[in-house]
Amino acid sequence: MTAETDTRTTTVYKVTGMTCGHCEGAVTAELAALPDVTSVKAVAATGEVTVVSAAPLAEADVRAAVDEAGYALAGQAQAQA
Repeated sequence: MTAETDTRTTTVYKVTGMTCGHCEGAVTAELAALPDVTSVKAVAATGEVTVVSAAPLAEADVRAAVDEAGYALAGQAQAQA
């Protein structure tokens, strides 16, 4: 799910393997280090990570950051009706 507001892009990703606050912190730190990222919120209970950035991010960059944290990117979350 991607939404553009002003010049910001918000994307929700599904990440597998997160089970606790430490996991959330590791994923958040790696994604926050990407260029243009302004905020990251990871939720282990749902496996969702919300990323706000100044421009759309390349999925390969997001995947590499999540891999570096020790988890797996399952893709973007599906928008709920």
